[in-house]
Parts: sequence; C-alpha cells; structure tokens
Amino acid sequence: MEERYQDLSTFELPENFRGRPGWVVQLWWIVEALLFRPSPQFMYGWRRWLLRSFGATVGRGAIIRPTVRTQFPWKVSIGDFAWIGDDVVLYSLGAIHIGPHAVVSQKSYLCTGSHDPESTAFAIYSRPISIGAECWIATDVYVAPGVTIGRGTLVGARSSVFKDLPPGMICMGSPARVIRKRVAGSPAGGLV
Repeated sequence: MEERYQDLSTFELPENFRGRPGWVVQLWWIVEALLFRPSPQFMYGWRRWLLRSFGATVGRGAIIRPTVRTQFPWKVSIGDFAWIGDDVVLYSLGAIHIGPHAVVSQKSYLCTGSHDPESTAFAIYSRPISIGAECWIATDVYVAPGVTIGRGTLVGARSSVFKDLPPGMICMGSPARVIRKRVAGSPAGGLV
C-alpha cells in the first residue's frame, strides 16, 4: 500500500479556532466585500469603525486602505497612526499586533497560520505575529506565523521573515537577515 502524506478527508478544524461563530465570520466577509472594500480611499474613519465593530482594536488616526483583507478582525490590533497599505493581507488565524506608527506597505502578507507537514490529517495551527512600534514593513513582504519584529525595524521589499528580528535594524532577503542598524531621527530614515 502506498504511503499517504495527507488525507484531507480527515481534516478537522480545532474547536473555537475562528474565535467567533461561523455566522459572524460569514457576516464579516459580507461586510468586507460590500462596505469595506468599495469605500472611497479617504474614508479611513469608516473602515476603522467597521473593523472595531467586529472586535478589532484600531488606534486613532490609523490609515487602513480599502483593499486590505482581514480574515478575522477580532484577532487584529492596530496601533495609533499606523498605516496599512493597499492589498495587504492580515491572515489573522492567530493574533496580529501592529504597533503605533508602524507601516505595513502594499501587498505584504502577515500569515499567522499554517498546517503541520507531518500530519496526515493536515492539522491546522496558528501563532501570533507582532510588528513593533515604528516598524516599516516594505512592499510585498511575507511574515510567517509566530514572528516578532522589534521596534523601529525596517524590512526591505520582497523579503520573507521566518524568525524574530531585533529592534532598530534594517533587514532584508529571503530569509530576512540583519543588514545594518537603522539610524533613528535621520530625515531620510538612515538610508542616505
């Protein structure tokens, strides 16, 4: 008999994995499709209100673009004056914390969940992601489950972050690695 790597007929979602009943999940997906995504670009307050209405913690002055996708908003925390760019995916199977004054640039993907590759039942799990205050996650960055990025760290475009990154650094690559210290207080952010 051939060895099986995965048998999806045996998959089971862990109890309370979503954090809310199925009807709330479906309602959010409808609200996101009909009220959040079509909202005009300037309606940041409206999108903050919609997210808060579904249990997200969203700080004052946070800028969230209409094309942002959020799996389960009740597992998301966004700090004061943080920016979440176009086409960002907050795949919040687990908790996502984005600190104040942090930027998550367009097309970035914060992924808090995956499947156990050793499980024939394709068991699903979640691990939290924490993006520190004043971080800049540049365009098209992938952040893996369980990652913490320290305060003020810049992650370069198209990087993949699979492990924690220290505060105050410029990191890039796949996997992301520390390139050098980020200079605080420089008008150009230490890049010149």
